[in-house]
Amino acid sequence: MRTEVITVRTGGRERVHDLTPACRRFLDGAIAGSGDGLLSVFVPHATAGVAVLELGAGSDDDLLLVLERLLPRDLAWRHRHGSPGHGRDHVLPAVVAPSVTVPVVDGAMALGTWQSVALVDTNVDNAERSVRLSFLPG
Repeated sequence: MRTEVITVRTGGRERVHDLTPACRRFLDGAIAGSGDGLLSVFVPHATAGVAVLELGAGSDDDLLLVLERLLPRDLAWRHRHGSPGHGRDHVLPAVVAPSVTVPVVDGAMALGTWQSVALVDTNVDNAERSVRLSFLPG
């Protein structure tokens, strides 16, 4: 298995960050030529997740809006350290999982036409995230 940790600067704001280019660069270095297997994308944080969705057509903003409605940033959360409403960020990984697995066929991610791999981060208290990319050959 090949693995690498990358750093993503989220700027301390709620964000959906496209990881697809970083995943492609990782696969280019992890696979000599073409290869099949599985790409795991994992965020080792209690307040972030990874999603596969369409980006750049408003879907990323729609996702953040849905998360705000589902998990409002208010004072109702029992988990209270950090900025007001930070407890919602600790519930996020139960809604947006902290990892995804993407099939790799002939050296490329087998994503659908409009699919991208994205980091979903609602934690405004943490401006930098680690993302572990791992390739398991088939």
